[in-house]
Amino acid sequence: IEKLWKAILSTARADGNDPVQDWTEHNKSLQSRCDHLNSLGISELKYKSSNGTDFTVGLIENGLFIGGNESTPFGVVYNPNIPSEEVFTSPMRGKAEGIVYATMPLSYHGELIEDFNVRFENGKVVEVHARKGEELLKQMISMDESAPYLGECALIPYDSPINNTKILFYNTLYDENASCHLALGAGFTNLIKDYEKYTQEELKAKGINDSMIHVDFMIGSIDMNIVGKTKDGKEIQIFKDGNWAF
Repeated sequence: IEKLWKAILSTARADGNDPVQDWTEHNKSLQSRCDHLNSLGISELKYKSSNGTDFTVGLIENGLFIGGNESTPFGVVYNPNIPSEEVFTSPMRGKAEGIVYATMPLSYHGELIEDFNVRFENGKVVEVHARKGEELLKQMISMDESAPYLGECALIPYDSPINNTKILFYNTLYDENASCHLALGAGFTNLIKDYEKYTQEELKAKGINDSMIHVDFMIGSIDMNIVGKTKDGKEIQIFKDGNWAF
């Protein structure tokens, strides 16, 4: 238990001399990356790893990358997750092609799904394979008609505090911060500017997926490369060899 607490405090950036200042600096760093990504006008992300991941996902026009602290519509600043290493967005429903290989087990409903891959066509999961827990994975993507579509793309460096512990916490809110991940199911409406002004149906029309599930699974690897393609066709390296390229 003592070793677990040490790991929790370390990954939560709460074991230094001034954790509040550490989080202030960490939030600034995440915001800086969000600002840069949001300035590029990226229309799609292309992922490639030597493990077989070869995947392209389309992004929502005028959708935002966010990470770290957030603000309520009333101006209250807070950190929704601690620990948190991610910069994330919700992709455009219906725009995902290729195959991704999970790099960590997925703990789902108290069971592990291991050594699995997921293939997409026209944004939808059309094929899954797993060494362990394949039927559970198939059950998960059958929860409703939107469960096989993506709700999140999160960018996290391979050299992250959680990944460096080499501990599987069996809790997605920890384990998802170990490496780049995707989530099947519901997207985040607050990634649309002035989201509070739109109805749920209007946000869905903009490309936000709506589902009863939101399940993250990790795909980041030590040699993952991610390239962003902009609206004018320019390609920009986002990740190189598992970590940020900027």
